[in-house]
Amino acid sequence: MTTAHVDTFARDNLPPADQQPEFLFDLPALRFPERLNCATELLDRHVAAGRGDRVCIRAPGLTWTYADLQDKANRIANVLVQDMGLVPGNRVLLRAPNNPMLVACWFAVMKAGGIAVATMPLLRAKELWAIVEIGKVSHALCDAHLAEEMRLTALENPQLRHLRHFNYTGPDSLEAAMERASPHFVNVDTASDDTCLLGFTSGTTGVPKATMHFHRDIMAICQCWPPHVLKPTKDDVFIGSPPLAFTFGLGGLVLFPMSVGASTVLLEKASPPQLLDGIKEFHATVLFTAPTSYRTLAARGIELRRTPLRKCVSAGEALPASTRALWKEATGIELIDGIGATELLHIFISHDESNARPGATGKPVPGYQAKVVDDNGHEVPPGTIGKLAVKGPTGCRYLADERQKTYVKDGWNLTGDAYVMDADGYFFYQARTDDMIISAGYNIAAPEVEDALMAHPAVAECAVIGVPDEERGQIVKAYVVLRPGQEQDAAMVKTLQDFVKQTVAPYKYPRAVEFVDKLPRTQTGKLQRFKLHETP
Repeated sequence: MTTAHVDTFARDNLPPADQQPEFLFDLPALRFPERLNCATELLDRHVAAGRGDRVCIRAPGLTWTYADLQDKANRIANVLVQDMGLVPGNRVLLRAPNNPMLVACWFAVMKAGGIAVATMPLLRAKELWAIVEIGKVSHALCDAHLAEEMRLTALENPQLRHLRHFNYTGPDSLEAAMERASPHFVNVDTASDDTCLLGFTSGTTGVPKATMHFHRDIMAICQCWPPHVLKPTKDDVFIGSPPLAFTFGLGGLVLFPMSVGASTVLLEKASPPQLLDGIKEFHATVLFTAPTSYRTLAARGIELRRTPLRKCVSAGEALPASTRALWKEATGIELIDGIGATELLHIFISHDESNARPGATGKPVPGYQAKVVDDNGHEVPPGTIGKLAVKGPTGCRYLADERQKTYVKDGWNLTGDAYVMDADGYFFYQARTDDMIISAGYNIAAPEVEDALMAHPAVAECAVIGVPDEERGQIVKAYVVLRPGQEQDAAMVKTLQDFVKQTVAPYKYPRAVEFVDKLPRTQTGKLQRFKLHETP
């Protein structure tokens, strides 16, 4: 297929064909044309069909229609090309909290045939420098409130030559340039397999990798999980906490609502109290957030029952069965669980509300296949712990990274998760494969012990790892954050140990318990177990 990219860096650094996964396009909706620009499909299509006056984005004090977003994206695309010298294939670093201008910038990059590299707002110059270096990033559009770390990054990396800031009123602002730019732009005629997004992994292992996604991948995730599992309508109002730099957030808060002509609410800060306020103020109907937020929000169940909220999606980390039950009791809403990966762009195993099972992630999303395999790649019988292997219309393509060879084997994506499949084809998360604890010959899944601990009313949060032990090889160690007013003493340790013994098999109880004030997490809320392993 003929690329539209003038700068061919992305295509030149794709993994070799024999190291890429097998891609499946079995669903009729996944048979994409050779030429495809996802901005045309997700944004311009609605305006062309006469739906430009429908609300697209809401934020505190601001409402944009689809026509408003198109106008701004076209103007930014013109600024990128005419003022900043962008050619198709250039990488553009995007840096902002979740706000409307970030979405306009993202679509502008798509329209101009560039490659969006969105970054978490809390990253420092050292981390941004690594992203610029790995992605050979030449352009950046940055929220003025995050300017300082961006300035330091540009000073240290001369290849980042073109930088504009937005959300301020200076003469050199992006908005000032937009005022001068045309509101009309002809989208670059990109190939469906032109890279349009570099998604950096959120670093639960400490070392980020750049995952490469095509225009067709953006559209593929809109054709799989949303219509078959979420089932949104054009009248839904989406809201959530994941950053748009995180593919869970990009899909859930931008791509999926726009794929059906719905609207989204963007909150720059989305702690549980702020989410609750947003749900009430904007009459949100679909919520995306992590299990920890659902646990906190459950205490406000009476207020939530008075809102139009109807669909709640949990992803980002494993959903404890206790959190599912707590949310259902508090709100009457069954959580939609799912597992996704930056490498596969979005959710590939999930369930709808009517097919939820306690503790189960679900079944493969239509368009995807999944199985549980042993160390040699052979499928294991139901009920056996093994490695999760997945394939579908999206898959892992690391940018010039040796780790491609371990993620993809025999055409399958090995996600690094340990799973069990039951006789009915439901998949049950056990742990990250490097988080399985083997103690005195027993396989113990850390999340199962965490789930048991979380059921105790004194526990606010916890994390479980295996630590070396001469006698048993490893023992289970729990790091526990107690609720306010609870005593961090030996009596509490014994109380929690006895509680776990009564909840799961006694050999799984934590032989070591350490009380901590907080747990190490990424900006997307994922637990960083590797940091617990580094604790002396």
